[in-house]
Amino acid sequence: MTDHQTAHDQHPYDVVVPAGGAARRLGGVDKPAVSVGGRPLLDRVLDACPDAATAVVVGPERPTVRPVVHAREEPPGGGPLAALDAGLRHSTAPVVLVLSADLPFLTGVTVRALLAAAAEDGADGALLRDAEGRDQPLVAAYRAEPLRRALDGVRAEHGALAGLPLRVLSGRLALRRVTAPTAAASFDCDTWEDIEAARARIREHGTVLDEWITAAKAELGIELDVDTAALLDLARDAAHGVARPAAPLTTFLVGYAAAQQGRDVTDLAEKAAALANRWAAEATEAAEGAGLAENTGSAEGAGKAGGTGSIGSTETAGKAGATTEAAPEGEPEAKPAE
Repeated sequence: MTDHQTAHDQHPYDVVVPAGGAARRLGGVDKPAVSVGGRPLLDRVLDACPDAATAVVVGPERPTVRPVVHAREEPPGGGPLAALDAGLRHSTAPVVLVLSADLPFLTGVTVRALLAAAAEDGADGALLRDAEGRDQPLVAAYRAEPLRRALDGVRAEHGALAGLPLRVLSGRLALRRVTAPTAAASFDCDTWEDIEAARARIREHGTVLDEWITAAKAELGIELDVDTAALLDLARDAAHGVARPAAPLTTFLVGYAAAQQGRDVTDLAEKAAALANRWAAEATEAAEGAGLAENTGSAEGAGKAGGTGSIGSTETAGKAGATTEAAPEGEPEAKPAE
């Protein structure tokens, strides 16, 4: 059972994502569709809460990574309270997670913390408090019934919800505060500078591989837990113990086997790494054996060559000396070498 499944079993919830803003500081582009790390911002937010029973996106219809219910606030572009009201009309869960559509680094860790805090006795919900101590009412989990009553109260007092700030709602609710586990959890993208900062952040050394694996899984439509460290170790062993092209092919086979057999990637990676290490050991033994044979052959050859040379030299010297000493009479003696 995954952490997401556990969270859903303990705290059943729906998610409402207001996504109909005008994005004026981005020049009016469709901000939820802007890509960060190869994925639209909206999809990144939806990925943080995959176990929500119903996902409601309030705003213009657009493609999404998972099935969603589309809704429109009244009037269109009427602001977060109007969007929240429109989304609630499609929700039946006891808890509603409310997330803005421009949170590139939101994760399940923050979602589970909000759900747990909203379930505490006496709480009408819980919202995120960022690193600067500011409340983030669009990164929050609300109990549905107190939220509906609060919206009705605001509507009765002001006549409508459109154009009203979120603080007129949050002031009517007993909310817990959850401190952001990381500074990035509440990072939102209001400007192009924010977008560029987010794009740069995902390419940092400590996060780029996890970001890439997540993006690749989403693109391929697969659900598979990936132990990045184990697979990198496997790739290293395969490259060194077998051949460099073996690294990507072996990691592919491990992933394929895990999906086909429903097995743990880490266990299969260990088996494949052990195989690669056996290959490496055999190669080392073969190299050592070849070196031993070469050294033995060289020694034997040197011995033979040295023996033949000594005997030949002695015989030659002997023959040369005998000839000189036994020179017949009448012939000049050999002249000594100068």
